[in-house]
Amino acid sequence: MKILGASVGNFVHVAGVYHFLQLAEKEGYECLFMGPAVPVEDLFQKIQEWRPDVVAIGYRLTPENVAPLLNDVRDRAEKLDYKPALVFGGTKPVAEVAAKYGIFSFISDGFDDIGDSIRFLRGDDQLSGAESYGATLIERVEKSYPYPILRHHYGEPSMDATVRGIMHIAEAKVLDVISLGPDQNAQQFLFRQDVMKKEFDGAGGVPIRSEEDFRKLKAASRRGNYPLMRCYSGTADVFEYADVLHRTIANAWTAVPLFWYNELDGRGTRPIEVSVDEAQRLIAWHAQRGIPVELNEPHHWGLRDAHDVMPVVAAYIAAYNAKKLGVSHYVAQYMFNNPSGVSFSMDYARILAMIEMVESLEDEHFKTYRQTRAGLPLLNADPDIAKGQLAASTFMQMNVNPHIIHVVGYCEADHAAGAAEVIESCKIVRGVIRHTMGERFSIEKDERIAERKQQLIAEANVFLEFIQNKYSSDSDPLSSADVLADIVRKGYLDAAHIVKNEKFCGDLCTTFVDGACVAFDKETKQLLSESERLARLEVKHG
Repeated sequence: MKILGASVGNFVHVAGVYHFLQLAEKEGYECLFMGPAVPVEDLFQKIQEWRPDVVAIGYRLTPENVAPLLNDVRDRAEKLDYKPALVFGGTKPVAEVAAKYGIFSFISDGFDDIGDSIRFLRGDDQLSGAESYGATLIERVEKSYPYPILRHHYGEPSMDATVRGIMHIAEAKVLDVISLGPDQNAQQFLFRQDVMKKEFDGAGGVPIRSEEDFRKLKAASRRGNYPLMRCYSGTADVFEYADVLHRTIANAWTAVPLFWYNELDGRGTRPIEVSVDEAQRLIAWHAQRGIPVELNEPHHWGLRDAHDVMPVVAAYIAAYNAKKLGVSHYVAQYMFNNPSGVSFSMDYARILAMIEMVESLEDEHFKTYRQTRAGLPLLNADPDIAKGQLAASTFMQMNVNPHIIHVVGYCEADHAAGAAEVIESCKIVRGVIRHTMGERFSIEKDERIAERKQQLIAEANVFLEFIQNKYSSDSDPLSSADVLADIVRKGYLDAAHIVKNEKFCGDLCTTFVDGACVAFDKETKQLLSESERLARLEVKHG
């Protein structure tokens, strides 16, 4: 396939056409650029000689001046002995004039996105409905990559408002995955509504009360760019809940906490042994049905001020369990800016360590997808400051070439995002993507970052080897629910914010040194390596 590009008439700027051709080259097209201020006659002479499949025309001056040029383009195109696809790029007022001619297969008006150009170049714009964008997570990623797809949490305190909001978001075509947030009553008591607390209706999300409610929400998304839909998992009756999500909204993927939503964090009353076993069975349930799985483990530890080794360990254990339980497509979530106080460079080293550990498990049967997000601790309550912080975090995320960006609404430090704020946050993120995608600078080669990454991987391996030896009587300690519960109870896997008592008897204290979160002895104030920290616990447990 060949593309010919030029800025026509008296228009001397070429950036738009040139960047389009660069994008086309990455998609495998053979490209020829004619330069600025090309007379329409010369353009069509080259078309006859070179016979491209696509002709890209740029013009960004005034609507009045473009009309004569487009008249000439139209007349000459009609006389060609073949019909190349014509595409046009210009300002919105000029593009509106071009659209009236009906001769262009694709028009870029400055309000579109790189993703729109990719869809045209790949021919996906010729498909209809959801098929055009991808009806499953894997299809959506494959149609978009290297441009990441976007996910955002959404759920208003009323069903009607949420339905209207989903329609608005879908029509804006800026979000690929609507991640439904049900209220706590729905998450916990959907199948036992007689014990719901009426005063909690709408608290934390949309008050879903029936399968029909889920279907209404899904139907609202069937427009615009046909976003996928997924939903937060239930905190009770988890298998019944998963089945409903699968049947009603075609849950794009599930997110299962391996260690959480139990007595450990107070979001449930189940003993940790019970919840880990149930989580593993829920992961297997989804794996058997070919549904992608996310284990949102690492950031839970970081949010509770665990030292940086713990999220790296948790990322590996989570992915290990997913693979062991038969998951083929694993969504690995990497929350940046977590815990609060970590520097950008040390945070980046921590993320790189997690990625290397997780992706060491990949093989032909286990594929991982990088999902990045800004950390909630980063965002300021002042919306103007938060917008800058969201952009800064997205810039860092783009350095790891994510498949999915979990967009966090800039307003989340103050209130849950409404539809307009979801759209605005996605546009901020897309603006950063536009100017960073395809960059080749390598922040990871910074000496401090590279050194910290290797240090974290080494420390994580110390931990994993310790667990393998400590529980060697178990054939596979890292996938044993009893072992996983025990390493939390004894504080081997620990976080500073976990309340210590007769059930959870770790002694982890953390502090920040040069932007990194590290373990230390609160009495001697000495920093602790992982082998030192684990040895202290061994003495404590006798």
